[in-house]
Amino acid sequence: MYRILLVEDDEVIAGMVSRHLSNWGYEVRTAEDFHDVLKTFVDFQPQLVLMDISLPFYNGFHWCSEIRKLSKVPILFLSSASDNMSIVMAVNMGGDDFVSKPFDMNVLTAKIQALLRRTYDFAGTSSLMEHRGAILNLSDATLTYGDNRLELTKNEFRIIQMLLENKGKIVSRDAIMTRLWENDDYVDENTLTVNITRLRRKLETAGLTQFITTKKGLGYTVE
Repeated sequence: MYRILLVEDDEVIAGMVSRHLSNWGYEVRTAEDFHDVLKTFVDFQPQLVLMDISLPFYNGFHWCSEIRKLSKVPILFLSSASDNMSIVMAVNMGGDDFVSKPFDMNVLTAKIQALLRRTYDFAGTSSLMEHRGAILNLSDATLTYGDNRLELTKNEFRIIQMLLENKGKIVSRDAIMTRLWENDDYVDENTLTVNITRLRRKLETAGLTQFITTKKGLGYTVE
């Protein structure tokens, strides 16, 4: 079952499209927080996005651009603004196709099926983890926060991944070292401390202060 994120502020259209696609066997989630569509995207991890252009707060071009910083997921624009400039803008921002309103549901379904087939017959999907606006991409070991994109070392990536997998829980130093040993890298207490310190500095350069909290004598946590 493919997951489709629908970013449409017209409740009538959103309900109609959602019901139609659900009947075709797709799992559809409709965006509700138009202040932060990106958080909904990361939480749901859709395999296709249906994006309206005219939205509250930020338009669809903005959210398409933000999604493209993280993912190559196909994005199909839905809009009543069907002039050539809107279509060119949609493509330039990273959109894969464009459907003008009003549209025929069967045409929309055919376009969705074609996009999914072209995308996932040849490529897999990437996994993302989000916390406090920071997004960890598991497919390329990068962390994005705002306009900052951090390249993480192998150990930094494994440490932050483990902490995010256990958000709100304390992860002991022994557990982290065991995770790093799984890849045949011997890490002692001092090496772990150095890695944590470097990771914190890297996060701070991107504006993520106090992202990792030390629980003295216990370990580390992200809260």
